[in-house]
Amino acid sequence: MLNRRDRTGQSREKPLAGPSSFPKKRLSQVFLRSERVAARIIRLAEICKGETVLEIGGGRGILTRALARSGARVTCLEVDQKLAAELRKRLSHLPEVVVLEEDALRFDFSTIPAPFKVVANLPYHISSPLLTRLLEFRTSISAMTLMVQKEVAMRLLAKPGTKEYGILSVAVQVFAETSLGFLVPGREFRPVPRVDSAVIRVKPLPVPRVPLPDPEHFFRIVRLGFGQRRKTLRNCLKQEFGEDVVDHALGDLGMDPKRRGETLSMEEFARLAAALSPSGSPLGGSGRA
Repeated sequence: MLNRRDRTGQSREKPLAGPSSFPKKRLSQVFLRSERVAARIIRLAEICKGETVLEIGGGRGILTRALARSGARVTCLEVDQKLAAELRKRLSHLPEVVVLEEDALRFDFSTIPAPFKVVANLPYHISSPLLTRLLEFRTSISAMTLMVQKEVAMRLLAKPGTKEYGILSVAVQVFAETSLGFLVPGREFRPVPRVDSAVIRVKPLPVPRVPLPDPEHFFRIVRLGFGQRRKTLRNCLKQEFGEDVVDHALGDLGMDPKRRGETLSMEEFARLAAALSPSGSPLGGSGRA
């Protein structure tokens, strides 16, 4: 029997035996114990029978089993060698589940048949770089349903001028439609983390929200804009491009040089990037590329 119920009537998993049952702090391991939460994640992900789903961080398999019950073909990445071996053993009766011992930050997502969905409880310590990397494969991903630290979710959803708004906000919102699913309190995990989590939906867009003729240059401007939050936009940019060039670009755009980077929308960042490009021609409007 894989599961038992606690005194509240909530189903929780049977602990793994042996050394693999001890969470590793270096991997930010906290294990979801609630099948009720796993079922809510599956409903939010709108999994259809036969769909290909990538799970990152199988852990103790509660979400993996829920995905298999939904009829999905599941590829589960688990970097922990002992957990991966235990998952293969416990889920060997489910031919639709493949468990790979892989580091998601290095895994080649192009090996997963497209289109595929991502459903995952992302490790706290790599959630931002992992989400950024997943977006590099956005043309192959139809949707992502991700559990992340609540503070990270707020950054993904943040609007210009708020304290949560930053580079990650711009990076994700340029390429995807993001919405909040539901919050998950720490008590739903073992060990209990000191923070709450949130489940979010990230749906890649067919084209970026703003024109990106040179994405590398665009994100260079974004990084500079957020580099030192207490500095004005002019001061953040002048060391890189020179005072005269920055003043000319801001003047052409009618942009107050005393503004700070965190007040700029992604459309304003796009126009600023265009004005500071070698061609120096500001973009008109904020339509899609």
